[in-house]
Amino acid sequence: MSILYLIIGLVAGGGGIYSYFHMEGGKRLKKIQASNEKEIAKIEKHLKDLEHKAATSETKLKEKILDAKNQALDIINDAKKEEVDRRKQLEKIEQRLISKEDLIEKKISESEKAKDELVKRMEKIKIDEEKLEALYLKQDEALKKITKLSKEEAQQMLLNNIERDYKDEMTKHYNKMEADVKGDADKKARNIITQAIQKIASNVTSESTQTLVQLPSDDIKGRVIGREGRNINAFEHLTGVDVIVDDTPGAIVISGFDLVRRYVAKRSLEKLIEDGRIHPARIESVVEETKEDVSKMMVEFGEKAVQEMGIVGLHPDLIKIIGRLRFRTSYGQNVLKHSMEVGYICGAMGAELGLDAQVCKTAGFLHDIGKAVDHEIEGSHALIGRDILKKYGLSKDVIHAVESHHEDVPMETPEAMLVQAADAISASRPGARRETLNTYLKRLQELEELANDFGGVDKAYAIQAGREVRVMVKPDQIDDLEAKKLSHDIARKIEEELAYPGTIKVSVLRETRAIEVAR
Repeated sequence: MSILYLIIGLVAGGGGIYSYFHMEGGKRLKKIQASNEKEIAKIEKHLKDLEHKAATSETKLKEKILDAKNQALDIINDAKKEEVDRRKQLEKIEQRLISKEDLIEKKISESEKAKDELVKRMEKIKIDEEKLEALYLKQDEALKKITKLSKEEAQQMLLNNIERDYKDEMTKHYNKMEADVKGDADKKARNIITQAIQKIASNVTSESTQTLVQLPSDDIKGRVIGREGRNINAFEHLTGVDVIVDDTPGAIVISGFDLVRRYVAKRSLEKLIEDGRIHPARIESVVEETKEDVSKMMVEFGEKAVQEMGIVGLHPDLIKIIGRLRFRTSYGQNVLKHSMEVGYICGAMGAELGLDAQVCKTAGFLHDIGKAVDHEIEGSHALIGRDILKKYGLSKDVIHAVESHHEDVPMETPEAMLVQAADAISASRPGARRETLNTYLKRLQELEELANDFGGVDKAYAIQAGREVRVMVKPDQIDDLEAKKLSHDIARKIEEELAYPGTIKVSVLRETRAIEVAR
């Protein structure tokens, strides 16, 4: 029974559970169905929206396709139109080319005809020349038979007759042409040189070989001489100068050719006199001290000169050598002042002529640099200067101008010629240099002897302090045309053989006198 009840209970429980789950399942099924219906409704709505959008997109796509077709048609039409235009242009170009080809063919044809005509003319001219040459030969033979002269002899006779008949006119014409050329050249040269000289203001300088030292009293002379002359001997030995103690009141003369030594001696003697202690040891000390001071002064003089000239980039040792020129003279002219003057003139003339003014100025300024050491080194100061400038790296143009300004080396550049000209201008200024009487007389004698060596010269005189040579010729041996040539030859020979400052004028005088006495 219990098992039966258990089975019945299980069946009843199972039925209850089934009923419960069946009811719950129905409820859940309804909920799921309702939810699915909502989802289906949404999906249907979404599908309708998509169908609507698809329809709209299809419409727009059709419109775009239509627009694209229209644009393509427009492009095709434009391309066809452009093709038509290009075809028309090509046709025009083709027509022009055809016309040019026709014209070229026509010109070629005309050229060939002209060439043929030219060949025919040349052949005709050649035939005419042969006939003319034969005619000339016949004429020459006829003239030879008539005159009994060759062609060359006849030409020479004709030239002699023309020269005899027109010699005076030829001389006048030659003189006029030469005067015109010289006038223009001299005028231009004077303008250039005048402008160059006007740009400098240089004092007339003249140095001697003696220096005067003023004394406070004549009693100092004895102290300078010293016992048995030991002070003056020591002084002369240390300074390398001659000290002249004579009867000149209140003064002692220092003599010597080296300006540096004379300056050192002068300054040393002034210091010794001022100090009052004069004996060999003190003299040696003062002289050494003065030499150091002078060495510093050389650098200062060199730096000042370079600064005034406006030249940069020079080596300090070269500047010191430049300063030494302050204590050198040439014919009494201070070499540093002369070098600066030449540099100014050369630079100004170079600028007027369109050359490199800085190169001209530098070359002119350094042209006598060799004179700073030419008493220590054997050789020409121009070549010594060349070696110095090479050592310190100056430019080739400057070095060549320096080495050739006295023609130790042939001049090859206009800068070198300007340096030589500027050197002569500076040296020939009135009062710039002093010449001894013997040198002056020797130069006049050489001028006269050189002119007298020429044939047909009667007498020659050097006048105007050697600035002019007046040559008297024999009128029966020298005519007017030959007199002109003689003056030219004498001038060239003076240039080649003599050394002189400035210029020398050569005047050839030819005079014929007819004298008769009435009785």
